[in-house]
Amino acid sequence: MTLISYEDFEKVEIRVGKIIKLEDFPEARKPAYKLWIDFGDLGIKKSSAQITKLYQKQDLTHRLILAVTNFPPRQIADFMSEVLVLGVVLDDGEVVLIQPDRDVPLGKRIL
Repeated sequence: MTLISYEDFEKVEIRVGKIIKLEDFPEARKPAYKLWIDFGDLGIKKSSAQITKLYQKQDLTHRLILAVTNFPPRQIADFMSEVLVLGVVLDDGEVVLIQPDRDVPLGKRIL
């Protein structure tokens, strides 16, 4: 494990968003969803998330998530992913989403 300073950590912007739209993403190499996430004043950002085994589409709409919002956009097949949705990676590679335990304003930063 590489140690970082608090100043390094402060460079990573992790914010609260709400999934407002999602679609299947059959063009992705691994099963994934296309997500549109509302970050309040930061706007609506897109992301690709490999969470299809643990989450059904109907369970994700309006769900609060945490995401890194200051990575450069990344092209995934025909889709531009603008944020990295955060989750816990299990031993089998599946991802469990991280979310606030209560409603909070969209776009708020995590520290």
